Amino acid sequence: MREPAARPRLFIDGYNLALDQGTGVATYARNLSFALARLGFGVGVLYGTRPTHSVDPLIREIAFFDERVGEAPQWVEVLRRAHRMVTAPFGERAVRVPITGQVIATTFRDRLPHFDEIWNAQHLFQQAHAYFRVSRGPLTVRVPKRPDLMHWTYPVPVHMPRVQNIYTMHDLVPLRLPFTTLDHKRRYFRMSRLLARRAAHIVTVSENSRRDIINLLGVPEERVTNTWQSVEIPRRLTEAPMQAVRAEVAGSFGLEAGRYWLFFGAIEPKKNVGRMIQAFLASGVEGPLVIVGKKAWKSEGELKLLFDDHIRTIVQEGQTLRRRHKVMLLDYAPFRLLVNLIRGARAVLFPSLYEGFGLPALEAMLLGTPVVTSNTASMPEVVGDAAITVDPYDVSALVRAIQAVDGDPELRARLAAAGPRRAAQFSPERYAARLEALYGQLGLRAERPAAAADGDDAARLRAA
Repeated sequence: MREPAARPRLFIDGYNLALDQGTGVATYARNLSFALARLGFGVGVLYGTRPTHSVDPLIREIAFFDERVGEAPQWVEVLRRAHRMVTAPFGERAVRVPITGQVIATTFRDRLPHFDEIWNAQHLFQQAHAYFRVSRGPLTVRVPKRPDLMHWTYPVPVHMPRVQNIYTMHDLVPLRLPFTTLDHKRRYFRMSRLLARRAAHIVTVSENSRRDIINLLGVPEERVTNTWQSVEIPRRLTEAPMQAVRAEVAGSFGLEAGRYWLFFGAIEPKKNVGRMIQAFLASGVEGPLVIVGKKAWKSEGELKLLFDDHIRTIVQEGQTLRRRHKVMLLDYAPFRLLVNLIRGARAVLFPSLYEGFGLPALEAMLLGTPVVTSNTASMPEVVGDAAITVDPYDVSALVRAIQAVDGDPELRARLAAAGPRRAAQFSPERYAARLEALYGQLGLRAERPAAAADGDDAARLRAA
């Protein structure tokens, strides 16, 4: 009897998955991992964190979830640094992280990708960027048994030898809107061109980003594929009774469902939070604007209207207090609570200046919440006619859009109905089909399992 063929092994990186708080790219990597499982691939995830190189597998497992396992003796660290300096031209070597279940990791289940095996190369990505600054080339990383394909979910200067390496470039914002990022622009441009030239293929997430990659980096059209992204929220959250949603947003924040407005995302120049606040305050609509997002680069400028001392001296004290009360800032909300905040909002405002894809708008649409977003970059092709789109630089246009949504219940009802239909175009099943075509083009195919990966807790935490 013929033995069943081994599943093709496809690796992704954990560059963004290791962050304490989620990002859009981390969501992309997680969704990609579950799509790979649906397609029948063996999924490996390569991290670049600090975990110890202990010979004890339990210590390696503990260190993966908590770096505070104690420092190695100083002489060991000196030897490791010396060894790294000598072997740097030959690359880094990854070590298997055993996930046996002995460490109770339920806390991390919403952050972990699907995996069949986890590997780690100590400080891989920091080392790679440092190596690129000196050598202007990518750092090599090896695993004992090479995968069939390495899919880097972000443009990082790392490659795996004798393996097809493909890279996802979500956007070229540092080149299109250079003043909105902290990247060293010359180095970013050099790295992006290098990866585009050396990669077996470039993947991106919208037609707008694909055009940018072709035009700005000079990549031939046939070497760039747009797979879009998938939008997926667990059914236990999307189908929770609205009564429970109302109770949670009221109990947690004193908010009345349907009477507040919401923005969620990083507070940084690209997200256009400053103009959004200005437009919201000028619109005169009732209910507070809730902003859920970590303060990032130049966030003080985006929030200037709320806290500027000069503004406070030229308006009446009562007005100042009223305006401050109309905007609620939350640094972070757990995913379940964020989903309920989205479902309870009158509308989600997402007037970003530039997005490679714009997942927050699509997540809100999936949940049936009206969306006001930008008419720039990828947003029109993602939201279609299921959201209100405006010029994000035009505060007056934003004011009119907010007032229109607020004052027209029929418009809100139309957007609430159209959103889920539009989001269905980016379902996990359609996303998996697009990935299947991409990998097939690269000569990699797997037999789909009878039951698709469901992303439940057991799958997220199962042993490698």
